[in-house]
Order: sequence, then structure tokens, then C-alpha cells
Amino acid sequence: MSKPPIGSKSNPSQFDVLPKLAEDEPYFVIRAHDPLSSALVELHAYIGAGQSGAAHNKLAEIMALTAAKPPRPASSPKYRETFAISLAMEQWRDSHKE
Repeated sequence: MSKPPIGSKSNPSQFDVLPKLAEDEPYFVIRAHDPLSSALVELHAYIGAGQSGAAHNKLAEIMALTAAKPPRPASSPKYRETFAISLAMEQWRDSHKE
């Protein structure tokens, strides 16, 4: 039997944050099932590493991928909730400054 992939539920990354989340800390999960997942995670890594050129190129790739498919309307319940989570994250950080 092969080892489960890194970052999976049964083989978490050494940097896995789920066990470290505060009870009231908002979080957002991007699953491999999402066709944009790998590109979004790579974009996050480029931004975090300060590689603006690579981040710009990856964002252009993401935009090209999404241009081929009509977007869900911004009023979609899924996106309204995503924006609510984003706002909750910002508010949580503001109230939990270290």
C-alpha cells in the first residue's frame, strides 16, 4: 500500500494548522477536487515567498482558466458565504493581535 499524499487528512503536512486553530478562528479549505486548487495554493506560495513575477504569471494562468467557464453570479450562496468567511477572518485577526 502506498503512502497517502502529503497534505491529506491521513498524511498531514508538518505545517498543518487544523489542530492549532482556536475554537473561534475562521478557516477556509481548498480541496484538490476544485480544479483551481493547485494553482491557488501555488499562487499563495509565490506571494508568501515574495516572488511577484511568478505570482503574476500564476494569477494570469488562473484568470485564463476561469475565462473559459461562465462564473457563478456573485449573489450565489456559496460566494456570499466565502466573502463572509473572508470578513470574519479579517475581524478575527483584528481582535486577536499578538
